[in-house]
Amino acid sequence: MLNNKVTKAVRLAIAFGAVSATAFAANAEQGEEKIEKIEITGSAIKRTDLEGALPIDVIDASDIAKSGVTSVPDLVANLPAMQGFTAAGESVGGGGGGVQTASLRNLGAEYTLVLVNGRRMASSDSGSSIDINSIPLSAIKRVEILKDGASALYGSDAIAGVVNFILKDDVQSTTVSARYDKPSDTSSSNFSITTGFGDLDSDGFNIMASYSRDEQDNLRSVDRDFARTGFVEFEHAGQNLVAIAGSSNAIPGNAYVKYYERDEAGAYVLNDEGERKTKTYSLNPYKEANGSCHTTSAPSGNACQFDYTSTLEIQPESTRDNLFLQAVATVTEDMEAYVTASASKFEMTARIAPYPTGGFTLDENSALIQDNVIKYLPDNVKADMVEKNPVSARWRVLPGGNRTDEYSTTTNHIVAGLRGEFSEWSYDFAITSSGAEREQNRITGYPLEKEFMALVTSGAVNIFEDPDKLSDDQNKMVADTMFSGLWETTDTDLLAIEGKTSGAIAELDAGTVYLGVGFDYRQSGYSLTNGEGQNAEVVLFESAGTEFDLERDSYGAFAEVIVPVMENLEVTGSLRYDEIGEITDSKRTGNQTVNDSADDTTYKVSISYRPTDELLLRASYGTGFKAATMRQIAAPRLEFGVTASPYDCPAGLAPEKARYCHQDKLQYDVYREGEKDLQPETSKQYTFGFVWAGDTGTSFGIDYWNIEMENEVRRLTQNQIFGDPVTYDELFTTKVDRGTGDTVLAIIQPARNVGQSRTSGIDWHVDFTTNFSFGELKSSLMGTYMIEDESLRVGTTDVWDTSLGQVGTDEEVAFRNIINFNNTLTHGDFTHSLNLKARSGYTDAAADVSFYVAKADDWDSAVDGSVIQKHVPVYMTFDYRLAYAWGDNANVAFGIKNLFDKEPPFTLNAAAGHQVGYDPRYADAYGRTFYLQADYTF
Repeated sequence: MLNNKVTKAVRLAIAFGAVSATAFAANAEQGEEKIEKIEITGSAIKRTDLEGALPIDVIDASDIAKSGVTSVPDLVANLPAMQGFTAAGESVGGGGGGVQTASLRNLGAEYTLVLVNGRRMASSDSGSSIDINSIPLSAIKRVEILKDGASALYGSDAIAGVVNFILKDDVQSTTVSARYDKPSDTSSSNFSITTGFGDLDSDGFNIMASYSRDEQDNLRSVDRDFARTGFVEFEHAGQNLVAIAGSSNAIPGNAYVKYYERDEAGAYVLNDEGERKTKTYSLNPYKEANGSCHTTSAPSGNACQFDYTSTLEIQPESTRDNLFLQAVATVTEDMEAYVTASASKFEMTARIAPYPTGGFTLDENSALIQDNVIKYLPDNVKADMVEKNPVSARWRVLPGGNRTDEYSTTTNHIVAGLRGEFSEWSYDFAITSSGAEREQNRITGYPLEKEFMALVTSGAVNIFEDPDKLSDDQNKMVADTMFSGLWETTDTDLLAIEGKTSGAIAELDAGTVYLGVGFDYRQSGYSLTNGEGQNAEVVLFESAGTEFDLERDSYGAFAEVIVPVMENLEVTGSLRYDEIGEITDSKRTGNQTVNDSADDTTYKVSISYRPTDELLLRASYGTGFKAATMRQIAAPRLEFGVTASPYDCPAGLAPEKARYCHQDKLQYDVYREGEKDLQPETSKQYTFGFVWAGDTGTSFGIDYWNIEMENEVRRLTQNQIFGDPVTYDELFTTKVDRGTGDTVLAIIQPARNVGQSRTSGIDWHVDFTTNFSFGELKSSLMGTYMIEDESLRVGTTDVWDTSLGQVGTDEEVAFRNIINFNNTLTHGDFTHSLNLKARSGYTDAAADVSFYVAKADDWDSAVDGSVIQKHVPVYMTFDYRLAYAWGDNANVAFGIKNLFDKEPPFTLNAAAGHQVGYDPRYADAYGRTFYLQADYTF
């Protein structure tokens, strides 16, 4: 009976890609003895003693508990193979948008397929990346991570690998769990309840339900010394320096006066059209009156730049509610019907620096300008001011409060299907309907253009005044002009129909040949709808974006065969055909079809060889295929804020465009858009390695992996565009500044086919068990070593960019080494866990990329930041957890995350968001965190 059940499980597993079960394939017929050898080694990343031909990591619920994590994003971030995912801190002025993702091999979320119970969910964007906030941690039974390409089985988007979250099933008890975490200056808590009833074997059905709620408070920049300011003092080559990341949108405000330029002889300087050339004189009236910038600002020539970092919340607050329901019922002796449904609501509130007005004109004859600006002008500037709108200003709307955005994401997911056996063949047919709606609500901090401009131009609020001297009434007047309401809504939906069957097709001397075949159809949609306020363009100088509603279909079919060549040698082959349909945009006028359809056939061959019961040799080779996301192809040109850093007018920019540069080092407007001619991305990849597993809990393994991609789709970074204005001339454009009416320079960041990328590395692990007289210690040392990570620069044929061990041109880091060392000591009813996590050091970005660098004792004395490139040291943290099993039904645990309160390493890379001094993508801002957890089952 046992062998029969295992054989059924094997047939499902080996043909359908439930790869953690492939370890059974070669040994299923050997019965219970072999099955009992397949046990968890006790590490945080669990493996079976007998692994398959593909590198699989398996994490179960007990491992999750020992790791001390509280959410799926935290769990993902703990894995050494994960690099390049979106972290929570990137929603603080970065590109996070309230979303967190998974990414294997540093390739990005779009190349890692995330499944729940083996099924796709609706994407968080227009491709395949999933917002993993919507997956309930408390309902997870185990997580299977396939660290190898799987396009030949799963289709597009599985180039880097697959992360499959298997949720609990056949639950017949009730478990209540609660936890409270307390780092300094903030806190978090979570609660969950899981219950079920019905025994599938005896009652013919089982129903399970799980609900969880998580709450995370915000963390402010001023609560952490390493993040409290954008004016960061540091030492380099024996000099005490300061790196200043500020904004010309300052408080007290800066003034800008446009005047006609004269030559040494006093004659007007003319341009090629015979018009008089103009220049801009900048000043900060507060600095002129007081001899220095305000304490919130640093000098920038005659003007000042505001320390916006001091006003941030570096980690956003959030709440997460998840509900998961599952029902399974026996239809006949050989058929089951199942329904899985989940609903989640995730709300994240991000607060970034108060609103930067950009430039806006003021009446040069008003008392405000006469009293605060004109009297400080040099005579030549005053005499030669242009006739129309000579005076403008930039201000930081501090009295209006932080720009506060609430990202509210609601997801719904339902799968219904039939599975069973028919004449020794297993089958599974299911329909999936999944959707996600993400609303961006602007809570406060965004000025209403009409009301705000009337206020500041009237002089009722002096924008050049010390903010501490503004009266309560003046602060309230500004605060009353803030917008509050829905800004935009993103909807994604997925309808999928899939079926598969597998069974034995032949008997050879070495064993049974298995065949699996299947198909899937998917209809995906993505729409962006503006709120009323955006369409009415009520917020200061912001234009309404173009709405769109995208849709495409895809079809796929696959076959997989497993052939035992010898008793200890097995070969697996898979073949898949995909057709990705054209994209339509129902909100376009005229032809609504954006691009042409694309198709491809991918394949994979893997081999496993067991020379002894303890040793497994394995290798695989395969191809991959990925269509660009719908937004990458079909999105219209949309405003995307301003550059992360200020820039000088780039040398070499065409004169007809350079004339629209800012005369000071300022931020520039950014657009993003799709590219309808993007080609599908393709890959070739291979792995080979071995696993040795002894009988005493000792095992070790090494797997080499290599991925080569062609036509990879990326967006050029802002640094790349400004650093090479000749190559990227077409990415510079102009726009009309609504504040001043002037034509100004802007850049476009379109999606482009890079051409080629190469990534390779080694995954390794060592597991061992030590028995003492008082207990048992299980240890696991594992890591990923990146050998190569480079891509061909857009627009070139021989220039390769890399971020391996350094901040690359993509403003990110590919870590050479990521290592975890997990230890669990069990004695009696007590369990101690001590886990170490380490990331290798790297070469930092040059200081001038994001900062103005000066002497620490003289901020007006500039230092060449281009020659300053620090080394960021190894970042290592320890976590400890003590758990006690109170009888058979209760467990309590006390833990300390970041046991030694390790601060994030200092960095001059400020590309992740508005945080300065550390990188929120790669380090823990919370510091030492104490937690208590308890659960009870009845």
